[in-house]
Amino acid sequence: MRELGGIFDLPSHEKRIEKIQAEILKAGFWEDSEAANKVIGELKALKAKVEPWKRCQAECKELAELARLVEEEDKGSIEELTNDLERLSKKVHALELEHLLGGKHDASDVILSVNAGAGGTESCDWAQMLLRMYVRWAQMRGYETRTIDRLPAEEAGIRNATIIVKGRYAYGWLKSEAGVHRLVRISPFDAAKRRHTSFASVDVIPTIDETIEIKIDPKDLRIDTFRSSGPGGQHVNVTDSAVRITHLPTGIVCQCQNERSQHKNKAMAMKVLRAKLYEKRLREEEERLAKEYAKKMEIAWGSQIRSYIFHPYSLVKDHRTNMETSNAKAVMDGSLDRFMEAYLNWKMRR
Repeated sequence: MRELGGIFDLPSHEKRIEKIQAEILKAGFWEDSEAANKVIGELKALKAKVEPWKRCQAECKELAELARLVEEEDKGSIEELTNDLERLSKKVHALELEHLLGGKHDASDVILSVNAGAGGTESCDWAQMLLRMYVRWAQMRGYETRTIDRLPAEEAGIRNATIIVKGRYAYGWLKSEAGVHRLVRISPFDAAKRRHTSFASVDVIPTIDETIEIKIDPKDLRIDTFRSSGPGGQHVNVTDSAVRITHLPTGIVCQCQNERSQHKNKAMAMKVLRAKLYEKRLREEEERLAKEYAKKMEIAWGSQIRSYIFHPYSLVKDHRTNMETSNAKAVMDGSLDRFMEAYLNWKMRR
């Protein structure tokens, strides 16, 4: 089995636990109960992370000793040992993923937006294909999806759409998808059957806890109401219930038209606005740190993170991690986990 410390620094965590335990034994530790409880909380959190790794490490050593004792002709013992190794490998993989999904907002629900790029109908169709891909991925994971805004294109596809994906670690997984996605295919809209390249961008931000303070001055908001657009039917509102909120200082625009009332649409649009303003604050902090360390922290429009090629061959390749597969159909049907895991490992190594 590979060295566990390659992704989880077990020795440094153990040293920190020893240091805290020594601090607890010092005279006067409990005099400041608030500070003491904070230290105890850190100790519990560290032990919750370390103990599963230590159990896996002990099990690994035990299996290594058993492997040295097993005779080559003892097929029954070899088979049992192989099964135990497979079970241990799955435990370690699960712990690695838990460690990789340890970001501040990774456990949160997510607001995901898909926007068609330049290219007219081609890009609008591509944006709709991407939206379907993420909805299928969420369904495969048992996550709930909810459309809060959708603007259909004139001929086919969508100009943009925003959905909320609800489920544990939804943001942790989907943060890998933020950026520009490129499609190369024979166009179904071109009578000459020529090859076209299309672009669409994906924005991913976590929903934020109501306890996080985001100050929004009502004077900074322009609120417009309009009639919901989209496919016809008995559920389409005939009143101006859709809401568009513009945050004037930043130019951020959020809208919702899929709720049944103007009040609910406004509440949802405000929820999205708060999340976007919080994400903007975090991004600005990242950019400040990036300048200090001379690193580029965000993906700009035009530098695609992933390419999907349907012709002249089938290939999906992530340009950050070099993860690729020839099964483009499976990817478009929601099989994205390999790409997401590769991104999490890549991000951890940076």
